Amino acid sequence: MERREFLRTGTLAAGSVVAGGVVPHAGAAEDECPCHNAAKLPQRAFGDTGERLSIIGFGGIVVSRVPQEQANRVVAEAVEKGVNYFDVAPNYGDAEIQLGPALEPYRRNVFLAGKTQQRTREGAAAELKESLKRLRTDRLDLYQLHALSDVQKDVETAFGPGGAMEVFLEAKKQGQVRYLGFSAHSEEAALAAMDRYDFDSILFPINFATYYEGNFGPRIVTAAKSKGVARLALKAMARQRWAKDDPARKQYPKCWYQPLTDRAEAKLGLYFTLSQPVTAAIPPGDESLFRLALELAMDFRPISQKERETLQQMARSTNPIFRQEKPGA
Repeated sequence: MERREFLRTGTLAAGSVVAGGVVPHAGAAEDECPCHNAAKLPQRAFGDTGERLSIIGFGGIVVSRVPQEQANRVVAEAVEKGVNYFDVAPNYGDAEIQLGPALEPYRRNVFLAGKTQQRTREGAAAELKESLKRLRTDRLDLYQLHALSDVQKDVETAFGPGGAMEVFLEAKKQGQVRYLGFSAHSEEAALAAMDRYDFDSILFPINFATYYEGNFGPRIVTAAKSKGVARLALKAMARQRWAKDDPARKQYPKCWYQPLTDRAEAKLGLYFTLSQPVTAAIPPGDESLFRLALELAMDFRPISQKERETLQQMARSTNPIFRQEKPGA
C-alpha cells in the first residue's frame, strides 16, 4: 500500500510478514484462501500487507477479571483452534495484565493488536510503554487510535501538534509497532481519520441491525475498501441496546449491548458480518459467546438472499446500538 505524507512531512515503509501457522478454508470473501482444514479457522488477508488473520479475533475483554489459569487455558484453546489475531486495550480492565503471560508462549505466531485512547503525544507515549510491559513483548503488530468518536476532540487532537500520531509514527520507525490503525464508533470520525492518513486498518461496528435499521456502516466499508484500508469488524453478534429492566444484563456483564445468544440468530448475525468485505470479526467479550462464535465460524459460508431477508426482518424490531441519520432526514 502506498503511503501518503503525514501532514506533508514523510512516508512510512511497508511492514514485514508474521508467520501464521493456521490453514484457512474457502469462504465468501474475495481474499480468502481456497484451501480447507476443518480443524482450523479460515484466514483472510489483512489488506495488502501480506498478513493473514483468522476470521475470528480474540478480544482481550474475554480474559479480564478472570484467574490467570483460566486466561491461560482460554488463550491456549483459541490458538489451538486457529485464532492468530488478538486485540486488547488498556481500558479493558486487567486484560493486558492477564493476556501478557497467557499469550507469551505463542507470541511469535500471532498478530497482536493494541490501542490507546490517549490523544496527546505525552499520554500515548506513556500508555504504549506500559502496554508493551504488561503484554510482555517488545512490539505490537498493530497499534490503533482507540474509539474515535468526535472529529474535533479525538481526530484533530491526535493529528495536531503534540498529538498521539507523533508517537505512532515514531514507534513504527523504531520497530515498536508494525502497522497503524484506528477504531471508531462514529462515521464522521472514521472518515476524517482516513482522510488524514493512509492507515493500514479500521476496526468498526459492522452489524446487521446497524446496517439495515440504523443506516450505519455501509458508507465506512465502502470508503475503507476504496482506500485500501483493511476492515476489522466489531459488534457482529450484537442485537440492540439493552432495555433498562432486562434481567439478562446481569448474565452478560461484559456486554454493554444486548448480544445475540440464540444459536441460530447468532449464526445469522456473525455470518452476515463475515459475508461483508472484512478480514475478521471480534466477538463479544463474554467467554461463552466467544466460544460460540469460534464454533460457528469453523463452518462459515456466505449468507443467502433468504437469510438476508430474515435479518432485515429481525433488524426492523431492534433498537440498533448505532444509528446514522440519512441525508435530509
